[in-house]
Amino acid sequence: MAMANFLALFLLMELIAGGYRDGANGLSMNYYVFSCPFAEPIVRNTVTSALQSDPTLAAGLVRMHFHDCWIQGCDGSVLLDSTKNNTAEKESPGNLSVRGFELIDDVNGQLENQCPGVVSCADIVAMAAREAVAWVTNLLVIWIN
Repeated sequence: MAMANFLALFLLMELIAGGYRDGANGLSMNYYVFSCPFAEPIVRNTVTSALQSDPTLAAGLVRMHFHDCWIQGCDGSVLLDSTKNNTAEKESPGNLSVRGFELIDDVNGQLENQCPGVVSCADIVAMAAREAVAWVTNLLVIWIN
């Protein structure tokens, strides 16, 4: 029973992080292949390295993606800092325990050095969550086998 619940939770996480494909005009796994060809490897390598140091961060990245996409779609707004006249989403009571901002900032810095102004922050959060789920999936496959 516990294993069945665990697998159901895992499949839900996979659906949230991976999304689904909706025809020819849906999301593309290769969106940045020409405009920023190293985007995927940068995200994958940075997230993998961070997760090797702190495996609990995987859940934090999935949660960050969920919080970013919850209200009006995935827009990266959960990453914004407050200003003098505006309290940011990041500092709302429901988001105070969201983790992984430093990792996303690190990935964003690397991508800005590689291809400035190309990769959206919302896409960075989505790719990081996807890599976190893939990393956990690989651990589970190794563990089950």
